Amino acid sequence: MPDPWGRYLQGLRTGYGEERAEHIPTHITLMPPTPVEPENLTPLRRHLAEVAARHPRFEVLLRGTGTFRPISDVVYVQVANGVSSCERLERAVRAGPVSRVLDFPYHPHVTLVHDRPPAVLDRAFADLEAFTCAFTASSFRLYLHGGDEVWRRVEDYALTG
Repeated sequence: MPDPWGRYLQGLRTGYGEERAEHIPTHITLMPPTPVEPENLTPLRRHLAEVAARHPRFEVLLRGTGTFRPISDVVYVQVANGVSSCERLERAVRAGPVSRVLDFPYHPHVTLVHDRPPAVLDRAFADLEAFTCAFTASSFRLYLHGGDEVWRRVEDYALTG
């Protein structure tokens, strides 16, 4: 997520009491957290570069809120435009050397609050119901989690297809 929107939404997320969000950059997930063996990191990076070279930039519109409740205690900002492009990228990323079965069908979104009390989830849902922003998705990013609750930026992949 480009700034100022990324920084703004991350600030809201920490403001709702999700302290770990300080170390989670605002994003639209293409692949959920997935263990990667060290020997698979280079092939994964090569695959991601190939995926980026095949997919063009696209416009994203975020608008309003949604929730995965009661299945999961998550409130998110909805992707109103760019859904099909996110879906194509997600399928391509997951078809590489590091793949995984999804627990739920893929649904592009920007998480606002996760695993907080119902009153906090309700407040976040109401606070951002009129939120809207637009930007061009010109790249995607690989992050690695080292077990210390910090997501570290590894590489950006420009969408050039």
